[in-house]
Amino acid sequence: MPSLVRAGRPAALLWRAALAAALLCAIGLLPWLSHTDPALTVLKARSAERTPTPEVLDAIRADIGLDQGPLHLLGQWTSGLLHGDAGRSWISGDAVLPSVVQSLGVSLLLMSVALAVAVGTAGAVCARTQWLGSRRRLTGRRNPGSGAAVLAALPEFLTASVLATVIGVHLGWLPALGWYGPQWLVLPALSLGLPAGALLGRLLDDLLPGAFAEPWARAAAARGIPSGRIACHALRRCVPGLLPNLGLFVVGLTGGAVAVEQVFDIPGLGRSTLQAAVAQDLPVLQAGALALVLLAAVAGGLFRLAARLTSGPALRDGALPTLHSPAPPAPSRLPLLYGGLLLGVILLSLARDPLALETAARLQAPSWAHPFGTDALGRDVLARVGHGALHTLALALGISAFALVAGVLLGLLPRFSGPLLDTLNAIPPTLAGLLVAGVAGSGAATPAIAVAAVAWVPLAAHTAALLLQERATLHLTATRSLGAGPLHQLRHHLLPAVLPPVARHALLRLPGVALALAALGFLGLGAQPPSPEWGLLLAENQPYAERAPWALLAPAAALALLGALAVTSAGGVPVPRWLRRGRRSDDQPLVADVPSPKRELTTAGTGAR
Repeated sequence: MPSLVRAGRPAALLWRAALAAALLCAIGLLPWLSHTDPALTVLKARSAERTPTPEVLDAIRADIGLDQGPLHLLGQWTSGLLHGDAGRSWISGDAVLPSVVQSLGVSLLLMSVALAVAVGTAGAVCARTQWLGSRRRLTGRRNPGSGAAVLAALPEFLTASVLATVIGVHLGWLPALGWYGPQWLVLPALSLGLPAGALLGRLLDDLLPGAFAEPWARAAAARGIPSGRIACHALRRCVPGLLPNLGLFVVGLTGGAVAVEQVFDIPGLGRSTLQAAVAQDLPVLQAGALALVLLAAVAGGLFRLAARLTSGPALRDGALPTLHSPAPPAPSRLPLLYGGLLLGVILLSLARDPLALETAARLQAPSWAHPFGTDALGRDVLARVGHGALHTLALALGISAFALVAGVLLGLLPRFSGPLLDTLNAIPPTLAGLLVAGVAGSGAATPAIAVAAVAWVPLAAHTAALLLQERATLHLTATRSLGAGPLHQLRHHLLPAVLPPVARHALLRLPGVALALAALGFLGLGAQPPSPEWGLLLAENQPYAERAPWALLAPAAALALLGALAVTSAGGVPVPRWLRRGRRSDDQPLVADVPSPKRELTTAGTGAR
């Protein structure tokens, strides 16, 4: 087996290098794949007042090397990298490498502080579960997560706008614009770290009950070991399964923080890469994408190594206890409440026209005539939120289902999907949308293709991490020794342990998928105004946040409501008594809460690591 692992490493490295080269070539060919003339785009960026005559455009093509074809341009850029030269910007004429390195440094500093905020937020989200689990009080606990789901569903640019307006402008406690010192770090780091930490905390909260149900935790509690030590060991037991996703967050917080960098005017890598993509400044775009690819590869490798080290020798020896939860989350009536509220908004809006203009009623406060108020053009906000839900939710559900299936299938093949995860994770959804638009053109399908291309990545990473640990469990080792084949192991042991937490993870990301779709539409890569998509509503009403906060809060509340509905639905809803099947007369489950046979194979000594 070790020889096979060593033999597979060169192939994995070649696969990773091929994917990175394919990505850079696709970016390098963007001017030839797009439906616009790169010379015309460069001319407008350099001097918009000049007339784009054929002679002027030919001179620009000769100046930036477009007249020699794409292969020559790619070869010239690659040879320059070998000598430490990433070329010069087509727009400004300045050297690319110093500006990209400076932008990367800014983004890495912001990412570090945001990651610290995310870790603190995740600890606060799962603190209650740790406290209850260390004292053996998790029996019958209902799955909370509504507050964390609402926080994770809030758009980052909306959080950034609120923090900048309230704390930076009105209260004046912290600076809201610029990048001049440590004080300018606080608000952007909170905007990025709070939603990410809420998502990480929910994922960790989903794994902790399984850790507290392991034999070592029972034995530790019976021997009087302090509850704090038990909670720390349970946390250490669950962290390896989340470290690969934490690596994805590192890259996402570095290259995907475009909206936050725009709000706070931060010269980060994500913002500069997006601006270069819009302006078709190929050298800056290539250098920024290369930096993100390298960061993704390094972060992915380090966090996978950290996951193996924190798991200890038990991972190598196949002596881990399973983290498969002993019981699914208890059903809750909260999904009925959240779903009823969302459905009520949609039903109330159907009789209203989302496109009707009423200039005499601009920015009116909520009233009986307009329950959610009106926007800057006098349009009814309730009508726009409700009608936008029909298209946004349907598309988001379809993409989330595709991401779940693709993530699980590719997560079952970690040798193939690992390099693919690192490469695609380096592409923010906005940059993916621009690449898709360059090939297929802008249209209604462009946002869906772009988001679907990257939405499965965190789910595949989560699947691969859980699969790695589940394959190293004692009960699976015993199952193999009894002659069970790979299909039997997959069907009866691996998938039952992996699918429930990954499905809940997919539900938690549903609001983010909806927002990413609408954000790409706002960038001109999909549906155009006056479409009532939720992301467009947020972006259109953001400039009026002080005069008409209701126009901004209504779509934000709908998105947060969707997040709460998605997360609380993981445990299902209570089934009425007259609909129940397979229950006893005393309304108790037919299967008692008895230890699983595979848990009997574990030993209390495994928790003594």
